Amino acid sequence: MPMSKMRRQPPALSDVIIIGGGHAGSSLAACLGAAGLNVTVLERGLAKAKRDARLDGRTLALSFRTMQVLRQAGVERLIKSDACPILDIRVADQDSPSFLDFRHKEIGDDPFGWIIENNLFNRALEKRIGQMKNVRVVNGAAVKAMERDDVSARVILEDGRSFEAALVVGADGRKSLCRELAGIPVYGWSYKQTAIVCTIKHSKPHHNVAVEHFQPGGPFATLPMTKRRSSIVWTEKTAAAEALMKMDAREFTDLLQEKVRSYLGDITLERFSCALLTLPATRVPSLSPLRGERERASRAGEGGYRTRFSYPLILQHAEHYTAKRLALIGDAAHGIHPIAGQGFNLGMGDIDVLAEELVGASRLGLDLGNSDLLRRYEKRRKFDNGNMVLMTDVLDRLFSNSIAPVQAVRRFGLGVVQRLPRLRHFFMRTAMGG
Repeated sequence: MPMSKMRRQPPALSDVIIIGGGHAGSSLAACLGAAGLNVTVLERGLAKAKRDARLDGRTLALSFRTMQVLRQAGVERLIKSDACPILDIRVADQDSPSFLDFRHKEIGDDPFGWIIENNLFNRALEKRIGQMKNVRVVNGAAVKAMERDDVSARVILEDGRSFEAALVVGADGRKSLCRELAGIPVYGWSYKQTAIVCTIKHSKPHHNVAVEHFQPGGPFATLPMTKRRSSIVWTEKTAAAEALMKMDAREFTDLLQEKVRSYLGDITLERFSCALLTLPATRVPSLSPLRGERERASRAGEGGYRTRFSYPLILQHAEHYTAKRLALIGDAAHGIHPIAGQGFNLGMGDIDVLAEELVGASRLGLDLGNSDLLRRYEKRRKFDNGNMVLMTDVLDRLFSNSIAPVQAVRRFGLGVVQRLPRLRHFFMRTAMGG
């Protein structure tokens, strides 16, 4: 359809347009909606896909600070019964007998965070947004173009519909079309590692302890879930991960049992039916200098079931978080290694700050897309996010090897942290989100 014809259609007006209805986009919509702003969420996929565990075996680690933000948006009460609190964290280095032991009681009564399945979190967000008359969600919305000027921003879909607002927020993931249309460069690289994700049931209780075991191929994390289950995030060099994904379920479970050892007792893999499973088509814009990287989710299983998923790991960071009447949040702005489990919490930090700026401007009757607001948002978030990008990259390089001198240094460092309460408390508060 010619652009001239598309422009003749009257646009739907909002205060803010959010492109992307995943975790970040829907969380921001809930925050802004709770504050009374009129929001339109444009989601390319179908709503039911976000609620389907068969499409995504991952879990989210929600920090204490993230849960506070979700409480203000009215989401916390909808997820508490499905989220498992993390009360203690243990960090071990390969075969070393010593380890870091973080106990939440050392700094208060609050958990470090919570673990929840992606699909259950999406369902809660959908329910909360459905309660808001001032938030509109448009599913199956394929964005074709953005037009931004000194007065407003307009988003035009491939089917000719258009939407207008003071500000557009790009929450459309690592391969962000918003970022591409705005011409914002991104830098990064592949870790040549793949994370294998699965859920196990076990005969012994986990006692709400999260364990991260550093190994040469990458970290091996066991995260507590509800109903005597744990989420496994097993990072390996890509070639080794591909071999693990090709194993049958029994062989993989036997190897996983050795990794988990005996503290959880006997384990079994949780299975997800693959019957009638179809994946929605998605547009994949080019990523320079990450051209050729392809984010994927693989399944492995037998008899029509999947038991595990795989995700290639990359680092990327946008050079800018804003452009004229545009702000990027979450994975559209930054993607980090999962070694510290802080990826989504970084995005929630973006959401907290951007929502604060937008709500404050709205109450003063100011333009929500003004350049001063956007500069403040970028300044408040980019430094903290950049530090976390650097920290996770250094941690992966430091711990994902068996070089003897490096191994000696890191074990000495873990021992120092364990013996110094103030330093240990600093790391514990960082895990809680500040």
